[in-house]
Amino acid sequence: MYHSISINKKSTTILAFTISTVLLLSACSQKEQQKGQTQNEQAKPVNYKTAPLKVINPEYEISVPAELKPFEQVAVYAKVTGFVKQMYVDRGDRVRKGQLLAVLEAPEMQQQYLSDKSTEQKVYSDYLYAKQAYDRLVTASKTTGAVADIELDRAKSAMESAKSAFDASKAGTAHSSQLQKYLRLTAPFDGIITQRNVSVGALAGTGGNTPLFMMAQSNKLRLTLSLPEKHASSVYDGMSASFTVSSQPGKNFDAKLSRTSGLLDQQDRSLTLEFDVNNISGELQGGDYAQVKLKLKRKKPSSWVQSKSVLNTQSGTYVLTLNNNEVKRIAVKEGVRLDTLTEVFGNLSPEDKIILKPSEEIKEGKINSQKK
Repeated sequence: MYHSISINKKSTTILAFTISTVLLLSACSQKEQQKGQTQNEQAKPVNYKTAPLKVINPEYEISVPAELKPFEQVAVYAKVTGFVKQMYVDRGDRVRKGQLLAVLEAPEMQQQYLSDKSTEQKVYSDYLYAKQAYDRLVTASKTTGAVADIELDRAKSAMESAKSAFDASKAGTAHSSQLQKYLRLTAPFDGIITQRNVSVGALAGTGGNTPLFMMAQSNKLRLTLSLPEKHASSVYDGMSASFTVSSQPGKNFDAKLSRTSGLLDQQDRSLTLEFDVNNISGELQGGDYAQVKLKLKRKKPSSWVQSKSVLNTQSGTYVLTLNNNEVKRIAVKEGVRLDTLTEVFGNLSPEDKIILKPSEEIKEGKINSQKK
């Protein structure tokens, strides 16, 4: 009986060993097969179509909205308080610089001027008397012992005080005279009256918030626009522009750059451009909205790729380069677009070759390129 049990245990051991050996050999065979497949896949040649990076400096055109504004525009207020005595212009009238627009009436100002003038004459007489007294003492002092030094000094001090009083009185008279001139309102520049807000008899002055007139310069206009940040470096002196206005469809107008804000606006990250527009014929109106076409050019060449070569992913924007059978993913920032080309900024060199149809499945590293 012991002999039978021993034989059975031995057979079981041999069977288990055999099964383990078979499983081990099978696993090794599968690993070798997978390894061979991987090597075959790695050895499989791939071919990506590429195009050379272009470093060029083309002129490109953009269209942006703008506004036509009067070159100068002002609200005409009364600097002194008074009643409107006479109005000489109305809405729509064209005026010349210095032309009389209105006259105010303030009788108390005339009385103040007459009072200041009278005071000035009296103080002037006092000054003349003090000066004569001093001159006489100076003449008398030439005789030894005739005039004490203290008397001469007192007379000189009185004369100087009278002179100071006269100067102050004269300034007060000039002030009253200047205020009277403010009763006459004149045009600050050549332009057109766009609003008339008061009538004869109305009280005008520093206490009111309503201007008597609104006027604007119409023979010269400002074309103002905001240029996006990415185009700001393409602005150059004397840059030309063409624009259209909705009130005259189909007609183009030309202008040249006159000035820029110099700094980007912190709110909308744009550069303000102004073009002076000659409008002597009166064909255009200040306040129109315009559509402007600008021809821009970078100050130096930049990198351009085919638009389809730009890979946009959740992690950023990239292009894939293929140099010496090695793929690299380069982070870029897009600039402007021109036909089928896109301007890109990144760590690129002029010798780079760009993969035309990139995808996120293309991994970085060495590849087995198919030789043609």
